[in-house]
Amino acid sequence: MAHLVWDWNGTLLDDITLVVTATNASLASVGGPSVTVDEHRRDFRRPISAYYEFVLGRTLEVGEFVALDRAFHDAYRLGLAETGLAADAWDAVAAWSGSQSLLSMFFHDELVPAVAVRGLDLHLSRVDGLRDTIGGGPKAPHLHAHLTALGLSGADCVLIGDSIDDAHAAEEVGAAVILYAGGFTHESQLRETGRPVATSLVEAVKLAHAAAVFAA
Repeated sequence: MAHLVWDWNGTLLDDITLVVTATNASLASVGGPSVTVDEHRRDFRRPISAYYEFVLGRTLEVGEFVALDRAFHDAYRLGLAETGLAADAWDAVAAWSGSQSLLSMFFHDELVPAVAVRGLDLHLSRVDGLRDTIGGGPKAPHLHAHLTALGLSGADCVLIGDSIDDAHAAEEVGAAVILYAGGFTHESQLRETGRPVATSLVEAVKLAHAAAVFAA
């Protein structure tokens, strides 16, 4: 059975409302507009600096992204403890018959306790987050490092995530990918990638099983 790599934000963790709240706090710090959940799901992209430039309608000044990112995370931390998992996250984790791990672009030192306090760490062979002080870039190099640490190749894996960047990361390492439409990206945009799309995490795991069998 293939190994399953879970995305965290917008996938297992149902934090889209918190992310939009934190994004609006960040935008407000530079006099920018506020965005709705639908607008965020339609427009979000990586690198995140490009998303801010799109919303602000201008190029970021030197060092401005660092301040925006700091403002975002300061606001995000205020609501993280009260943010729950996706409604069917536990059922989905239980439905996978192989090994599982988690890779997030949230800061590693904060990610690990956030996963543990929700009890998921007991079901995961590895949890990796961002080890840099500032992020916002593509996931692909981090996925490569995650699989290397696990001693796996991309062909051994299926990734479940909620963004087009997840699809690009999986493609770069040669992994299968299932895209989840309940997170940060509109379903129509996910379907345009041509990858399998699920509207629930349980469905995503079913599709991941099928992808693993097909790959074998």
